[in-house]
Amino acid sequence: MSFLSTRWRICVMVTPALLFYVPFVVLPVALSAYYSLTSFSGIGRSKFVGLTNYTSLFHDTFFWISFRNTGIILVEALILLVPAAFCLALLMRDRRVPGAQAARALIFAPVIIAPILVGLIFVFILDPNIGLVNQALGALGIHDKPQWIGGATFTPYAVGFVYMWQTMGFIMTIFYAGLQMLPREVFEAATVDGARYRDQVRYITIPLLRDTFGICTVLVITGVFRIFELVYELTGGGPVHDSDVLTSYMYYLTFTTFRYGYGMALAVVICLLSIGIFSLYLFTAARRRDKVRMIGNE
Repeated sequence: MSFLSTRWRICVMVTPALLFYVPFVVLPVALSAYYSLTSFSGIGRSKFVGLTNYTSLFHDTFFWISFRNTGIILVEALILLVPAAFCLALLMRDRRVPGAQAARALIFAPVIIAPILVGLIFVFILDPNIGLVNQALGALGIHDKPQWIGGATFTPYAVGFVYMWQTMGFIMTIFYAGLQMLPREVFEAATVDGARYRDQVRYITIPLLRDTFGICTVLVITGVFRIFELVYELTGGGPVHDSDVLTSYMYYLTFTTFRYGYGMALAVVICLLSIGIFSLYLFTAARRRDKVRMIGNE
């Protein structure tokens, strides 16, 4: 009876979440997968076409451009955002840093700004004609000004920079919370044994924050695959889709050209890519953890 009552309590607690999760997450994903196999304009009846949308997608030049741009932003964020947020968390934790509390608030402030407003702000900073950066370069006598946004070369890096600027405070806060949870006794013992600060960070702090690094990496990956408003406001995907990312190109296919089935095929590909990268990360982390356990048992 105890087992049955426990199971009944679990079902009661999970049911409210399922009432929202199933119709607003599971059902839309299933419908997207279905419509990706059809020729559908969003109005009228759909026509089943099998995998035609997927084969057309992989022959689409603009898809590969948006895929490349998304990959550039993802690599940029993983290489720069996660380590920088960790270093900032270490700095903000140091009580010797003056004004650390005010600095934490300033760093976190961009997180609460809507992405569409962030994009609008950086239009006035990065625009090739009226942007503050190019105006400053012109004042310094530099006439060959880079096209930070709106071109194929610098736009992905600019979007990645803006994304990191907005997300840095959130990732830093997670690292800061993880640092606050670490046992002080371990660091006090290391200090007594003569361990330097950088050695404590390398051999104690980072290994103890392995799970926190994993959480932040997952958040960055999922965040990059959800970038839309920044690109929409900064460049609108132009010129000729040179600055599109996967989500903005999916929006264009679905709501501008009304190729609903084709757009849903791209949505499914985005979902599979994010799941695949996430699964690869989990597999790598699990293998590393098993290797550490084997070394410890030896």
